[in-house]
Amino acid sequence: MANASSFVSKQDDLEISTYTWATSADPARGVVQIAHGLAEHGSRYARFAAALNDAGFHVVASDHRGHGQSIVDTPGDFGAAAFAGLWADIEQLGESLLTEYPDLPLFLFAHSMGSFATQHVLIERSDLYEGVVLSGSTTLDVLAAGMADAPAGDLSVFNAAFEHRTGYEWLSRDEAEVDAYVADPLCGFDLPASTVPALFGEAEKLADPHNLEQIRSDLPLLITSGTDDPLAGGGQLIETLASRYREAGMSDVTVTLYPGARHEILNETNRDEVTADIIGWLTERAG
Repeated sequence: MANASSFVSKQDDLEISTYTWATSADPARGVVQIAHGLAEHGSRYARFAAALNDAGFHVVASDHRGHGQSIVDTPGDFGAAAFAGLWADIEQLGESLLTEYPDLPLFLFAHSMGSFATQHVLIERSDLYEGVVLSGSTTLDVLAAGMADAPAGDLSVFNAAFEHRTGYEWLSRDEAEVDAYVADPLCGFDLPASTVPALFGEAEKLADPHNLEQIRSDLPLLITSGTDDPLAGGGQLIETLASRYREAGMSDVTVTLYPGARHEILNETNRDEVTADIIGWLTERAG
């Protein structure tokens, strides 16, 4: 059971909800901060957190602004601080966790929208973490160009290549997981027209080599995805993203692609394999 708490964003005084799953391991191996995706929430990661706890990691997830228990008025609305406020909130929580757990290495696991925000965090505050995992990510500038003609807030384009049982088949091959997402009132909500353009607003910044060179060169980075994730371009966009980081000087960049897996690899039919691979990577770098 997670311990629910919150913090006040320095950006605009918005209350950001958090969930902590503490490991019983003594000593603990490290701390994993989780940044979730668009139209979902932090407590969806309870199963992943339990596996991390078993491996000796404390886990802390937050509900991003406009999501979960951090919704003020409209689901998906980032508020006055916009998307930049979201990645600043990730940094603020990271700073707090370093203070709370000064003797433990801090890692960041970021999925989808959380990974887009984390790409900004990498440029601004790579000093916070001993390793970062990007899940369900992409080259955001390429995605933005590809969705330029799509109606704002309409993500149905992602399901175009799949069956249309619910409209969310692009998330996972596991029908039970898709059904759980659809049944969750805090998932899959209609997005304000401003949300997706806000995600793409500074996408070019993430492709600028000068900006990427600001990232700590020795920061371990794992980029992991399913080949059938519509954001991955069959894996090609993941390899492109990794190449950008390597060309910027990062020396420890790993790519793991799962054939046939879709967007939410932690909720896929091979989720045990995915979870074990991520934990193995974290454990190796926790020392």
